[in-house]
Amino acid sequence: MTELLFTLISTALINNLVLHWPLGVDPLLGSERRQVHALGIATTCLMLIVGMLGYALYHWLLMPLELTSLRLFVFVPLSVLLIAPLLKGLPRVCPKHSFEGLWPLLLGNAGVLGVALLNIQDDKGFLAATALSLGAGLGFWLVLSLFNDLRQRTLDNNIPLPFRGLPIDLIGAGLIAVAFLGFSGLIKT
Repeated sequence: MTELLFTLISTALINNLVLHWPLGVDPLLGSERRQVHALGIATTCLMLIVGMLGYALYHWLLMPLELTSLRLFVFVPLSVLLIAPLLKGLPRVCPKHSFEGLWPLLLGNAGVLGVALLNIQDDKGFLAATALSLGAGLGFWLVLSLFNDLRQRTLDNNIPLPFRGLPIDLIGAGLIAVAFLGFSGLIKT
């Protein structure tokens, strides 16, 4: 149980998919301020579902049939086909958030595919794959929220003209990544 908790925390904070591996940066830079939490919820749910189903399909279908080289041809359609039902089901669970317009951001999120591939690479069992998927989604949501707050603060300040827009966003993302490096000594194995 503690190993699952360590996997969850280390994936969210230490080995964050957005900061440690630059997966899922496109939705980070392309999200609107009003849809930050909706995108975080949708991405977390999609990473969790694709991570769990991808692990199950790989180990219980592709490996017995010796078709492991087709994993990308299974994971990509799996993640694409789950977006529409997810975006239709989430407003019933979270009615105060607007999930409209998130289709392109979820479709272009390489972190979802990265979670599925990481789960089969580090074969530690189904529960560890679930913890890694949930930690990756929560870590994405955390970085998305922090980045949105940083973006709001830079809009209110007097930024020199050459640094406005994308340059200050990239500098801010780099500083958040450096701040997350402080978590690297949190868990020692």
